[in-house]
Amino acid sequence: MKRYGIMGGTFDPIHYGHLVAAEEARAVLGLESVFFVPSGRPPHKRERIITKAEHRYLMTVLATATNPAFKVSRVDINRPGYSYTVDTIASFREKFGPDCELYFITGADAILEILSWKDVEDLFTSCFLIAATRPGYELSQLRSQFGDHWRLYKTRIKILEVPALAISSSEIRRRVGAGEPIRYLLPEGVASYIYKHGLYGAHRPGQDCI
Repeated sequence: MKRYGIMGGTFDPIHYGHLVAAEEARAVLGLESVFFVPSGRPPHKRERIITKAEHRYLMTVLATATNPAFKVSRVDINRPGYSYTVDTIASFREKFGPDCELYFITGADAILEILSWKDVEDLFTSCFLIAATRPGYELSQLRSQFGDHWRLYKTRIKILEVPALAISSSEIRRRVGAGEPIRYLLPEGVASYIYKHGLYGAHRPGQDCI
């Protein structure tokens, strides 16, 4: 049975933490491919201004171009309305059919909030959830959050330790706006794209990003 990874996220911007998590999941779980799916309209970030979807999509393409196992999907960007994970998984299930396993890769912080996601029961029956986290993450926190649901869902959740997850998109946005270096936090092609298009308050497009 073939296995496919699906990494959803805002990717605003994509960075090495995302890439290392996807590659670790691919290697550990024996995934055929990992599909990066930039959110169109993330429902959990309605109060924050999100960079235009096309910018986030193109940065994701640049970041994943050198890995033949990585692919980028526009399924959430092209779908009208808010981007819900259960709809994303349904699209890939339709694409690959029933005879495969789907693994949705996200952060452990997101998993802690998963009981509030749309149609969470359908989500758990249609895919496995990969909780990418920094080393030393306490599983007890996850158990506590799920409460009585833990016994029902624990076999569908896998913890994946990823050291590079100390990097965050919000910190990269802050550093760009403050004129601080972002080199080695994300691929150089993505950094160049940010400065070229003046994203995140990069007021001197084309400036060096070291």
